[in-house]
Amino acid sequence: MAKGISICGVSQAFGAPGDPRRVVALEDATLEIPAGELVCLIGPSGCGKSSLLDIIAGLATPAGGSVTIDGEPVRGPLPKRVSFVFQENALFPWLSVYDNILAGLAFQGAPKSERGERADAALSAVGLEAFRDHFPRQLSGGMKQRAQLARALSLQTEILLMDEPFAALDEQTRLVLGEDLSVQLARTRKTIVFVTHSLVEAVFLADRIAVFTARPGKIKTILTVDEPHPRAPSFMTSAKLTGLRNTLYELLHDEVRKAIETGAAI
Repeated sequence: MAKGISICGVSQAFGAPGDPRRVVALEDATLEIPAGELVCLIGPSGCGKSSLLDIIAGLATPAGGSVTIDGEPVRGPLPKRVSFVFQENALFPWLSVYDNILAGLAFQGAPKSERGERADAALSAVGLEAFRDHFPRQLSGGMKQRAQLARALSLQTEILLMDEPFAALDEQTRLVLGEDLSVQLARTRKTIVFVTHSLVEAVFLADRIAVFTARPGKIKTILTVDEPHPRAPSFMTSAKLTGLRNTLYELLHDEVRKAIETGAAI
């Protein structure tokens, strides 16, 4: 049985059938994501990228199609197999960084005897050992995202879903966090599905990039990035990355224009 995520003809809509206000966000998305691969989803706003992540995570039911993980249908949340890193800060403000990680492990049902060791290992992996007792309000934006990544890593799930996790950060910080994520992928071989609007971020991080059309979102093409992980900083300034970024721009330009003209990107 093939390992990984299988997305077969997935569609998503909001509103009742026949309702003139019904919005079809995603249409007939089909994609195979082998175990250990990092796939970026990129496309205009409103094209169903985040909706697809919710469906993979079992947080939403598709209007059509199906998702399986290692051949098993996704019918609800899978906290032991799938973890999520959100764009917005999802840390509990009344808990320290360390206790935020422990809370995630408790929700997952991890054995109490393992939680401390796993929290320490996750903090070490993202370089936040010295900030374990800090509260979210005491952290910079980049450090909050590191803390969220640490919480997700501590869960030791095989799949990590990331919905624009670095979008609110300055460009320099997001590039450094992207390097760190590439190192984590090389180390752990997790399967990662990463939503982004940044062309450079997609090329720097992804093994493959699924390019979506304007709403209703369809997968227009799949772009392969043939570069091993961890990605070296020199890849960022290479002609190879520039060429792939330019190809992405050409693929997305008309789709973004269409989304703006139809109001889907508002």
